[in-house]
Amino acid sequence: MPKWRIGSLLCAAAVAVGAGAGPAQAELPVEYSTFSGIRAELTNPGGSLPGSNNWDCAPSAAHPNPVVLVHGGAGAGAQTNWGTIVPLLANEGYCVFALTYGALDLPWPISALGGMTGTSQQNAAVVGAFIERVLAATGARQVDIVGHSLGTLLPNYYAKRLGGASRIDRYVSFAPLWLGTFGDQLATARAYAAQLGVSSTLEALLEAQPTGKEAQTGSPMMVDLQSDGMYVPSITYTNIATTHDQVVLPYTSGLLPGDGVTNILLQDGCPQDTPDHLGIIADPRAAAYMLNALDPRHPRPVPCVAG
Repeated sequence: MPKWRIGSLLCAAAVAVGAGAGPAQAELPVEYSTFSGIRAELTNPGGSLPGSNNWDCAPSAAHPNPVVLVHGGAGAGAQTNWGTIVPLLANEGYCVFALTYGALDLPWPISALGGMTGTSQQNAAVVGAFIERVLAATGARQVDIVGHSLGTLLPNYYAKRLGGASRIDRYVSFAPLWLGTFGDQLATARAYAAQLGVSSTLEALLEAQPTGKEAQTGSPMMVDLQSDGMYVPSITYTNIATTHDQVVLPYTSGLLPGDGVTNILLQDGCPQDTPDHLGIIADPRAAAYMLNALDPRHPRPVPCVAG
């Protein structure tokens, strides 16, 4: 049996036995594959993953906060980044919303590659406007954030610099880079572009409009965010990192200590779980930690599988 399938079954079992979490409802298939979202994009160009962006969704008493997913940097998007996470959260009863920020105004599939234009400050404003739209549609007071890579910084910029602190409750980060990175932020873009079959087009665009510099350690944006403490005291943060991250370097950049902050290294207690920068968003262990962070009153077992 493939390793990802074993992980899928174990994590599904862990969810099913979560104390007080209610009966497991597998309305949507959950595939622990990094590129499951790519296949969704190819079959539904420019659309939304099933289980996300239902603007009539009414948050339940069990999960009163809608969850807003913020994808990684150049090349990722609302579908490509979240093929595993969207159905997992939707099956748990969350109202789930995902956006694509920073996309070029060009025909699909280039339009599916987010993070290609705009400064991080501009994209943070786009994220903030999306959060406000989610709150208005659902009637909720706050959202919970799940971000990946650069998508862990943008909601924080919105909270710290654009007046959004009171709008965010829980904040879960996959492969965060609170101290910046010395790694190649374009590695993600190239991986997604290869799957979409637009590698040569992407390289031409990157030549004309390089991206990823603002996430580098010591950039003006990183210095600004760190100048008064990276974290917002009223927000509960959970950081999930992997030693095999080849983009956030060093990986410890995402494990910044703070009051009320939980730092999780996937290899602690499970060295055989080895997802990289992209794999972390489809890793059964990381997904279980995310669910526990969003609903700490009903913790479920966290699987340890080779990944």
